[in-house]
Amino acid sequence: MELSYQYGFAKFLQNLNVISFFVVIILLSMSLLSWYLIFIKALQLGFTYWRSNKILKLFWKSSSLVPLIEHLIKTKPTNPYSNLALQGINAAIYYEKRSSKKLITLTTHSEFIVRNMRRAIKDEMAFIDSGLTTLAIISSTAPFIGFFGTLWDIYDALISISAKGNVSLDTVTAVVGEALIMTAVGLAVAIPAVLGYNAFVHGNRDFLNKLEGFAHELHTRLNTGVSINLMKNRVYMKQNGGLRSQSNFWQKSDFFNTIAILRFFSRRF
Repeated sequence: MELSYQYGFAKFLQNLNVISFFVVIILLSMSLLSWYLIFIKALQLGFTYWRSNKILKLFWKSSSLVPLIEHLIKTKPTNPYSNLALQGINAAIYYEKRSSKKLITLTTHSEFIVRNMRRAIKDEMAFIDSGLTTLAIISSTAPFIGFFGTLWDIYDALISISAKGNVSLDTVTAVVGEALIMTAVGLAVAIPAVLGYNAFVHGNRDFLNKLEGFAHELHTRLNTGVSINLMKNRVYMKQNGGLRSQSNFWQKSDFFNTIAILRFFSRRF
């Protein structure tokens, strides 16, 4: 006796057992969570770049740190560049105050600034990378959860059909076809998560490179009073006679101007 078997997506939903129902709920929850993270992380990265524009303009367009320091005093930090600059400059001010009082310090001026800036960078990147682990987990586990649902549906359907007697090949293939919906759902959940994860990893890596470049430039200015771009200027070497003017370097640089600025602002803290 052959049994007519109605199949389709609606019939598939009606025939879900308890385990298959929970598999669908899990995949649906993972899909909603992944799209939520993709949307939130995209907004977060976009707003971070947008909020950073002002402080980057203040920093790169001026050879002095005064405009940046005044901006940080008046405005609460709302982006990684502001937080990094605040901690780096505060570290320089703190070290300068201790040096002026002739207190013992276990690190050099440069090392103390570097340690504070590294901590700031790690804190900011931990915040920016938050949520990526969840996307990675969803992208790697969703296909297997869907495949498990497929195997369970096939097993349950074949047991049910065999209990009713002899069946045709069409009925069996219909059951297998419906069960493969679970695998398709698992892939539909995993693919956006994979694409989002890879895009954010690339975007965060690019942001980290720019943040580290900003940190190197700020560190150089806090230690020497000059910009890294000056070291790329061939005319500067020619005008200063190469290594022959080495003894006059500190007198001709802006190092003491930076120290004076730090001392001025240290009195205000």
